[in-house]
Amino acid sequence: MPAKRGSTSRGPRSRGRPDLELVAGTTAHYEDPAYYQKTYADRTEDVRFYVRAAKRFGGPVLEYGCGNGRITLAMAQEGVEVVGIDISPAMLADLRARLADEADTVRDRVTIKRGDMRAFRARRRFPLVICPFNAFLHLYTRQDVERFLDRVREHLAPGGRLIFDVTMPDASELARPPARLFRTPPFVYPEMGRVRYGERFDYDPLRQILFVNMEFEPASGADPFVTPLAHRQFFPQELEALLHYNGFVIDKLVGDFFGAPEKETQTLVYEVRAAARRRSAR
Repeated sequence: MPAKRGSTSRGPRSRGRPDLELVAGTTAHYEDPAYYQKTYADRTEDVRFYVRAAKRFGGPVLEYGCGNGRITLAMAQEGVEVVGIDISPAMLADLRARLADEADTVRDRVTIKRGDMRAFRARRRFPLVICPFNAFLHLYTRQDVERFLDRVREHLAPGGRLIFDVTMPDASELARPPARLFRTPPFVYPEMGRVRYGERFDYDPLRQILFVNMEFEPASGADPFVTPLAHRQFFPQELEALLHYNGFVIDKLVGDFFGAPEKETQTLVYEVRAAARRRSAR
């Protein structure tokens, strides 16, 4: 089955060269905004959560991984200024198209920048920085996390907060045999029609990265294709240590967007602040 965005193979990374498997796993899922929009159209709990947070802290808000504006637009529509950062040209182009349909007052509240969240500098400070919907899971190494948290610290206003959500590792999912295809019911793919769909899971325990191949078989007879996705698996105590040793304090940790205890769900929502005295990065 050919890969939709170009296939990659598992193997050691050459010094100084990007890991192409991780590049594909970071970008491919976001190259088709129409499919992304349809897939997550019913995901609204996090939108309401981040809108409430934005109104609580006031603007402006810096959003890492703004994508095509699922949360960005909702905040702007509620009167909050947003600076959105994303690495995907396709998603940002779709966001610009969506902004064109908004009122001038909403468009004026949104600034879009393409950039890597480990490196981008906005040269201003924000009372609230957010990194929603597993964008944090594209930080695959300790160095990636440290660079990102350095950028967050640079952007936080005094007393500001970073809020992000991640999916907690699921042992049963990580143990799935890589050769097995897990099917779901067929559905209609935008501009393609009905497709059969399945996923394969391949967990790399040394790097703690879960590789997911999303496999599509169009009923029209068109060529099947694969979209890869890679997510780093952060265990809660590990994530607490990474935050602590990079100079952040957890103010609040809940298990979903409704405030459930963290032990009861697979979603962890963190609200953290920079410690008064910075710890050196390791």
